[in-house]
Amino acid sequence: MRESFGALREREFRLLFTGQLISLLGDAFTSVALAFAVLSIGGATDLGIVFAAKSVPLVTFLLVGGVFADRLPRRFVMLTADVVRLGTQGGTAALVLTHNARIWELALLQALAGTATAFFNPASTGLTPMTVSPERLQQANALRGLSMSVAGLVGLGLGGTIVTLAGPGWALAVDSASYAVSAWFLAQLRLPAHISLPAQSFLSDLQDGWREFVARTWVWLIVMAASFGNLFTAIFGVLAAVVAKEHLGGAFAFTEILVGLSAGSLLGGFLSLRVHFRRPLYVGSALTAFLGVPTALLAVHAPALVVACGTFLAGTGNMVFNSLWETALQRNVAPAALSRVSAYDWFGSLAFQPVGLAVAGPLAAGLGTSATLWIASVGSVVIAGILVATPSVRAVTSHPA
Repeated sequence: MRESFGALREREFRLLFTGQLISLLGDAFTSVALAFAVLSIGGATDLGIVFAAKSVPLVTFLLVGGVFADRLPRRFVMLTADVVRLGTQGGTAALVLTHNARIWELALLQALAGTATAFFNPASTGLTPMTVSPERLQQANALRGLSMSVAGLVGLGLGGTIVTLAGPGWALAVDSASYAVSAWFLAQLRLPAHISLPAQSFLSDLQDGWREFVARTWVWLIVMAASFGNLFTAIFGVLAAVVAKEHLGGAFAFTEILVGLSAGSLLGGFLSLRVHFRRPLYVGSALTAFLGVPTALLAVHAPALVVACGTFLAGTGNMVFNSLWETALQRNVAPAALSRVSAYDWFGSLAFQPVGLAVAGPLAAGLGTSATLWIASVGSVVIAGILVATPSVRAVTSHPA
């Protein structure tokens, strides 16, 4: 068990891990706070608009962020993104606390936050292998996943409590402060010198990244599947808040559902530390079928605790898959192109998420909430089945040539 956490003995990864853990803790506060800040002044469609406002620029600028993350020192890109998000979340908190928030203002600030995240995420994937020894790479990715789960579990509990007792504005203020702490830890890293790419145009950099991305069938196929999967997950995210408010008891019930997801992700992270599969993506893809379980439970208006058990299963399977997926990318893609390939991964995976956020409310109004949730549930299971049946996914091994 001690060796399962061996990556934390390495100074640079320990600093990266700690900073991201604190930042993710603040983000978990926002998961509840932003939803109920919007619902206090609008409805399900407004909630979808604000969530989509963050997702659309995130998707739009991911490819730009990937090029910058391969061209510039990745730590610098991440630091800049953290400073921007410090400002956007602080502004959101101020508007909510002073009771001056309007939907378009919240949407604009979250759009800026999404843009910053578009630069941060590809840089983060590329930076991780620079902070840990190769034999501990899967362990490092699993620990990063664990940090998300621990932060989600603790942050959602504290965030839900703060939202209930003090209001969403204070939870958003905590999220803003967490980005300052994350930036401080990033500034302490001692990293290898940045390897400059050959001088060429921005479009040439994109084309090189695209060639790396499509060179492996399993890469673009899984990314395409993830795009549809995230569309269905986005529908669940919007309608879970609405169903919780109207049928399950409000903010506490919604928090309970999200806590189940984080607890499952925590278990998935621990499993990823300990288990190694000969065909990792085949196993990981099969586990993503659990994503359809909580959506089906929500469709029948099951009690919040029962839905939380479903999100627990979904979180476990999804976290194992994510750890195996990131490790497969980092082991099979050349380091100089890794952030660009990661950007195409993020771009493709999130491409349909804004669509899901935007259409969840109108679909629920037209088809009914339960029917919309059933469509999302069945879609998630079908996607997992397609991946499991694909030979190129089964062919990926844990020890590539």
